[in-house]
Amino acid sequence: MDLSTQYLGLELRNPIIVGSSGLTSSVEKIKNAEKCGAGAVVLKSIFEEEVALEYADFMKTAKGFAADSQYFDYDGRKIPIDYYNYVVREENLKKYVTLIEESKKAVSIPVIASINCFLQSVEWMAYAKQLEAAGADALELNMFFPPTDFKQKRVDLESIYFKVTEQVTQHLSIPTALKISHYFTDLGPMIQRLSQTGIGGLVLFNRYFSPDFDIDKFETTNAFVFSSPSDLAMSLRWIAIMAEKVDCDLAASTGIHDGDAVIKQLLAGADAVQVASCLYQHGVAYLGEMLERLENWMSRKGFKRISGFKGKMSQAKSTDPSVYERVQFMKVYGGKKNVVV
Repeated sequence: MDLSTQYLGLELRNPIIVGSSGLTSSVEKIKNAEKCGAGAVVLKSIFEEEVALEYADFMKTAKGFAADSQYFDYDGRKIPIDYYNYVVREENLKKYVTLIEESKKAVSIPVIASINCFLQSVEWMAYAKQLEAAGADALELNMFFPPTDFKQKRVDLESIYFKVTEQVTQHLSIPTALKISHYFTDLGPMIQRLSQTGIGGLVLFNRYFSPDFDIDKFETTNAFVFSSPSDLAMSLRWIAIMAEKVDCDLAASTGIHDGDAVIKQLLAGADAVQVASCLYQHGVAYLGEMLERLENWMSRKGFKRISGFKGKMSQAKSTDPSVYERVQFMKVYGGKKNVVV
């Protein structure tokens, strides 16, 4: 079977991409992903927030630092605070650039860089240009501005996404994907409008930190670190709805835990799928099992290429488009047939 496909204008040997995670944080891990069958990798994100926090933590402990001072004492030398901020950022960026450069030399599959945009910072654009110069095949912008500022209007928050995509399409030559969440009031129209900005692709959907409570220690802990197979429902619905309604590629993410889930997303209309949680749980070699399942299914169904069935079950090609928009459970009785939806 020919599993090759295109995503962001890149040639992929198959549609399964190892998503941004610790599984893509080093050259050796990326080489292993290629060996195990990955069609591409998205590097572990460089987090603007982490860089900012590292700087803030240092400032709390800097010897001789005063709140109103512009310098701190480092081995008897007066170092400008702004200079240290610059060094922190540059050191983190340098490590990431090195990861891109070395990965490109070590593997033949596409290497996609990733930036996690922090709040409304403009720092990411400077990062993006350097990642492009380092040789990244594409860039994934991991964007989410939580709607927790109750004084900020929805339209103002959503406008940031369009400002970002405008800058991307104007200043970068490599293709760029936007990884977004489903937390929009008008999700369908928002996805469509973003696709019309000139962006190369949209990844549906992101996965976020969720807090849990330790009821004995009264502490906040991590919860639901990995996705579950049931999480597939959200992205599957929206890939199916948006296929053929967007002007860019679509990648499915979250809840893809086996070969069947890959097949379903491709049938819905995804150009590629991103996986991570299942590889943490089963090992990166599990990619081989997922690909084998895809190949066997294609052989059994008589499909020689991905294009032969991609989007076959999208809403646009459905005989009952309303089923993709239904939100309530109904039991319909008619004659001898009992249909549970």
